[in-house]
Amino acid sequence: MLSVIPNPPRIALPIVGSADLFPVRRVYCVGRNYAAHAREMGKDPEREPPFFFMKPADALQIVAGSEAVDHPYPPRTENYHFEVEMVAALSVGGADIAEASALDHVYGYAVGLDMTRRDVQDEAKRLARPWDLAKAGDASAPIGPLHPASAIGHPDRGAITLAVDGTERQRGDLSEMLWSVPEQIAYLSAYFTLHPGDLIFTGTPSGVGAVTRGRTMRAAIDGLGAIALRVV
Repeated sequence: MLSVIPNPPRIALPIVGSADLFPVRRVYCVGRNYAAHAREMGKDPEREPPFFFMKPADALQIVAGSEAVDHPYPPRTENYHFEVEMVAALSVGGADIAEASALDHVYGYAVGLDMTRRDVQDEAKRLARPWDLAKAGDASAPIGPLHPASAIGHPDRGAITLAVDGTERQRGDLSEMLWSVPEQIAYLSAYFTLHPGDLIFTGTPSGVGAVTRGRTMRAAIDGLGAIALRVV
């Protein structure tokens, strides 16, 4: 049986220390998972239940090398924001996963960015509408190579930063997450059956802000390296 259109390519991430690739299925993102970021978004940082949104897998922009790559400034926004995040990649799926065993489902981790049309998101919030136009744009999820947990363990502390043209704009620590990676996995799996290839963007620290064409972003996490993108 033939496809009536060309088959869309499967997005796959490079893996540090391997020629193999990690195919991606879904991309989940947790919102306001650092207290200081919740405050700067005008919300109470109390530990309320987490909430999630999604990005399409083909929104991923893979940044494999150490040199800055071009990142397209999207249409229909005048307030385009960066959010540095650690990304967890699942190699084992399941439903109603126990928090105590959740990390057994994680293949590895990467540096990621949740790029956001903030003006579009603010309007969606005002009108009580979904965030898709703000969060799910083309190339809205830059991501670096995966570091296998078998090599680095499961990071639960360490600096997470973002700089624009060499000036630091975001700084936090992974230990400041309101909801840990195993807690996020357990919570998500109560609503979705998770599968191998799923990614979870685990939240951003405070300091999110706008970036314009001609600027270069450098996102870094202790133990996971850095990625750099030049906005064009």
